[in-house]
Amino acid sequence: MGTDNRKIQLQHLAWRAGFGTTLPTIAGWMKQRRREVVHEVVNGAVKTTPESVNVIAAKDLPDYRQVKTMMPEEKKALQQMNNQGIKDLNVAWMQMMVKSAYPLREKMSLFWHGHFACRTQNVLFNQQLLEVIREHALGNFGTLLQAVSKSPAMLQFLNNQQNRKQHPNENFAREVMELFAMGRGHYTEPDVKEAARAFTGWGFDATGQFVFRKGQHDDGLKTFLGKQGHFDGDDILKILLEEKQTARFITAKIFRFFVDDQPDEERVTQLAANFYQSGYNIQQLLQELFLADWFYDRRYLGNRIKSPVELLTGLRRTIPMAFEQDEVMLVFQRILGQVLFYPPNVAGWPGGRSWIDSSSLMFRLRVPQVILYSQALDVQPKALMPEMGEGANYKMTLEINAFLKKQFAKKVNARIDWNPYVEGYTGVSRENLATEIAGVLLQQTNGISRSLLERYADSSTRENYIKTITIDVMSTPEYQLC
Repeated sequence: MGTDNRKIQLQHLAWRAGFGTTLPTIAGWMKQRRREVVHEVVNGAVKTTPESVNVIAAKDLPDYRQVKTMMPEEKKALQQMNNQGIKDLNVAWMQMMVKSAYPLREKMSLFWHGHFACRTQNVLFNQQLLEVIREHALGNFGTLLQAVSKSPAMLQFLNNQQNRKQHPNENFAREVMELFAMGRGHYTEPDVKEAARAFTGWGFDATGQFVFRKGQHDDGLKTFLGKQGHFDGDDILKILLEEKQTARFITAKIFRFFVDDQPDEERVTQLAANFYQSGYNIQQLLQELFLADWFYDRRYLGNRIKSPVELLTGLRRTIPMAFEQDEVMLVFQRILGQVLFYPPNVAGWPGGRSWIDSSSLMFRLRVPQVILYSQALDVQPKALMPEMGEGANYKMTLEINAFLKKQFAKKVNARIDWNPYVEGYTGVSRENLATEIAGVLLQQTNGISRSLLERYADSSTRENYIKTITIDVMSTPEYQLC
């Protein structure tokens, strides 16, 4: 295999299993066999316990049962604390994605964040769910499914706190089957009703801990997916995991996220069979995926549109930077259409071509310039913040839009540390710099004209040349792909 081909394949792995990487890292990988590189990517270079992304402690929030008796100003203060807390959590997780030495954990957590889409205005519940997802992101899917299903965030979002034997609420049971496990069309309405009965009594207490309220549980005989028993919620999850369709549904979704929007049925079937056989070992599934020769097929290289979070994180991992106000990342997320902790609905972000429309593409192309040149945010996107879905508060939407309009008038004050990036190209000759930079930053370089890059580059010094070529390459449509 040619050196250039191998380099492109390693960049492909770096983007799919993380958020891209730098020339020195790729150069190091070039000296290793694929199996060694994949092992390092999947397992982490050094075994470490995942760092927590915590911004608030349970003791800092009032007992939620007291909210009803609060005075209006107390409720407002609580809402402001939650809103700020969720912003802080967003910023903290973005920082983790940018700085992590084990980016696959954060990449897989981002996948599960969309799979187990959840909206809650309680910062503690958001934080708990994120920690559950990050802890089990590369572990066992069954363990992850159970932990997420017992999280206060999900129980609240899908109304299971109101699920009692006298009045079963089917929302939680339906979404667990349709979105989290098997997918639509693989269960019946009677299965939904019986599963809802099994989940009665699952809830959470005032401290945000899971509780099983036996008095509210329907312990009668139930028939679910052809099986009979006095099932509870854990039994339902166990039966779902026994269904091979669950392994197939999850595998197909992982294939769409890491490989291609159109899953290859034959390959998904094989991967799913091994995933099921392994007892739902996520890490093993990813290792098999990244080791496969077909994963590096040319048709899969540079064929995915980066999500806004991937785009922003990749940019920041490539060139170290610090912002005067880290919350500016939320502004970028909102304009680009992916705000962490605010999925559009219970199905999560659709991804793929939905990331791009005429206004978002124009802004995407300007993001590197806005940050790296600290240009003014004078863009006016088509829709600053769409109506916030089920139970949306229109007034809140207007307030967010007003906030964004104010932000547009300000500059993005970023302190860019170009030194590590520039030093990464020390061994590259002056005449090869433009080609090498484009080759590292892009998966598809066919449409990039070196003469055009040269025309707009600042050639006064080698450093300025590297900087301006880099910004120009990052401002191309090809940089939107990975």
